[in-house]
Amino acid sequence: MLDDADDIHPLFHGAPKDLEFRKLRKRLVQQTRDAIETYGMAKAGDRWLICLSGGKDSYTLLAILHELKWRGLLPVDLLACNLDQGQPNFPATVLPAFLTKMGVAHRIEYQDTYSIVVDKIAPGGTMCSLCSRLRRGNLYRIAREEGCSTVVLGHHRDDILETFFMNLFHGGRLASMPPRLLNEEGDLFVARPLAFVAEADCDRFARDMNYPIIPCDLCGSQEGLQRVQVKRLLDEWEARTPGRRQVMFRSLMNVRPSHLADPQIFDFAGLMQGMRTISENTPHLRGED
Repeated sequence: MLDDADDIHPLFHGAPKDLEFRKLRKRLVQQTRDAIETYGMAKAGDRWLICLSGGKDSYTLLAILHELKWRGLLPVDLLACNLDQGQPNFPATVLPAFLTKMGVAHRIEYQDTYSIVVDKIAPGGTMCSLCSRLRRGNLYRIAREEGCSTVVLGHHRDDILETFFMNLFHGGRLASMPPRLLNEEGDLFVARPLAFVAEADCDRFARDMNYPIIPCDLCGSQEGLQRVQVKRLLDEWEARTPGRRQVMFRSLMNVRPSHLADPQIFDFAGLMQGMRTISENTPHLRGED
């Protein structure tokens, strides 16, 4: 990748020149492109709504998608969107100033969902679930208003793994965040192009680029959550066996229904009937000479 000022998107101006950052940037671009192609996320002429929270992950998403489009590798129109949910002390001017400076098409929306969450959730309760649902509803509305076919989120590989284990430990099901899905109304896709990207790479990239990161703890409801506990567990596994996260993620791409126990996705009864039929037609399986 060239780094001449005329050959890169403004989001990459001032990028570090060292080899390690160049390798990181190349890896992020390749992994994001692989996810987009693997899950058929992009259709030429589509418009994507990039959901920008101001955290490290959404900044990484914004930059890498614009890099791909800049290189002619992503044939869609991009619109960044920040939903200001009225959280106390949210620095409302940071993202508009940043996006304007970078020449990124964007829409800033203010909806005080925070007051709704505070009213509905008892003191000390977990706000994240209701907050997320309200945010998603508003983003769907904005996508429709802007003529976007896809709502693009910054969830990465580690988010997907954590959700899988939360469902496993607390929900009693094997499920996670899919890289791509169709909403319940059937009119919008939701895509996660960072599905193959490690959280640590997002963190390093955004910090190396000195993007103005906004913390996701403004409401004070983050500590003690089940997700935090699962994250710590995965961190411990990764520390003991480096590469464990990647192996676990590969398992989500290599599902074998016949080796699980859900009769809704594999016909175990039919399999037994089939074996009986084979046995009846094969004398040596019945013990006959």
